[in-house]
Amino acid sequence: MILACHLLLVTVYLLSMKAKVYVTLKPSVLDPQGKAIQHSVELLGFQGIADVRQGKYFEIALDQSLDPKGVEEAAERIAREVLANPVIED
Repeated sequence: MILACHLLLVTVYLLSMKAKVYVTLKPSVLDPQGKAIQHSVELLGFQGIADVRQGKYFEIALDQSLDPKGVEEAAERIAREVLANPVIED
């Protein structure tokens, strides 16, 4: 079962009892690391790279005893309160 929800600009994908959380910088925030990666990729000869944005990926294993709604609520709260900085990150 895959559930997807958008919360405080953080996307959480639930697969069984494991939450996958992707956190990226907001589009309006400069990403110097992404630009450095893009430059390196271009130096290696790759063509047509329009933009590179870096981010963070988390996998959170949740207790199997939780009901699916409880898993979703726990993952959303962890993402919102711990993993993302809502000022600069999606």
